Amino acid sequence: QVQLVESGGGLVQDGASLRLSCTASGRTFSSVAMGWFRQAPGKEREFVAAIAWSGGRTYSDSVKGRFTISRENAKNTVYLQMNSLKPEDTAVYYCAADKRPYGPAPLNREGYDYWGQGTQVTVSS
Repeated sequence: QVQLVESGGGLVQDGASLRLSCTASGRTFSSVAMGWFRQAPGKEREFVAAIAWSGGRTYSDSVKGRFTISRENAKNTVYLQMNSLKPEDTAVYYCAADKRPYGPAPLNREGYDYWGQGTQVTVSS
């Protein structure tokens, strides 16, 4: 059974940093794309960042230059380093994994097959 478990969320002040982690189990994810999405209250889940099996990275315009996605295949883990956090970054952050090997990193929800339960990030002003 495939599981994705996020951790690292919390309550921080405007301008602070957080690092989210997502550890996968049930299969090896080194050959597939992984992504981070977020959902704020009353809004749809939106793309944040993705990393392909090759290490290629894509970011949404709203986080580019502030967030960094990375992966550690030996630990089946993907990270999201979030710097210069803003109140508008407040949301539940979800980790996602594609099941198709050696493909490009999807930029929409429909491209991912496995999801974590989410971790809350709250940025106070």
